[in-house]
Amino acid sequence: MSPQGGGEVSAQDRDIQVIVADDQEIARTGLRMILDAQPGIEVVGEAGDGRRAVELAQRLRPDVCLFDIRMPRLDGIEATRRLAGPGVADPLAVVVITTFDLDEYVYAALRAGARGFLLKDAGPDLLAQAVRAAADGDALIAPNITARLLQTFAYSGRATAPAQPREALTLREEEILATVARGRTNNEIADELHISLSTVKSHIASLMLKLGVRNRVEIAMWAYETKRVKL
Repeated sequence: MSPQGGGEVSAQDRDIQVIVADDQEIARTGLRMILDAQPGIEVVGEAGDGRRAVELAQRLRPDVCLFDIRMPRLDGIEATRRLAGPGVADPLAVVVITTFDLDEYVYAALRAGARGFLLKDAGPDLLAQAVRAAADGDALIAPNITARLLQTFAYSGRATAPAQPREALTLREEEILATVARGRTNNEIADELHISLSTVKSHIASLMLKLGVRNRVEIAMWAYETKRVKL
């Protein structure tokens, strides 16, 4: 959808385009109704299997892909990898949503490049938050699993030691790192540290560059892998 008015706009100033993929029609319908009821969010496509989801996403280039994990033909994890994995030149934002709070699913989804993870009982508000966060380059993992997930994930059989920063982190970057690892959004970090949103984004961009990672989920994983943050 074209933005209203002139000039450049962010995802927060225009409709966020979403595609929904779930093998259950009733689930897709429910997700579409929830998201279409949110101001500034528009569902532009649906898919009942992972292969169709990838084809739709590559054709439509939505702001956010909302994928179930268990789907026929291609599961949500592989669909995520094809659209957002390490080898993808222009990755899309993918949020994984599932009924199953199983660690192995979450680990695999995050490794595949997912920018967020929610359970289907998260509720409309959290679902909308996750979509908005992903569209704005942020990330959201269900708060009830964030710390447990990331810490366990960080210690789950990594074969090599985590890479050291390309440059030493500043004290402020260490603070930002800790808040990201606790699952805070950019707005929450700005409020907590009493700094502007643009400053938060600048520090996160610097962290990604120094750590050699592509998103804030990977920043959080690095924080746990290096034991910068503990439960």
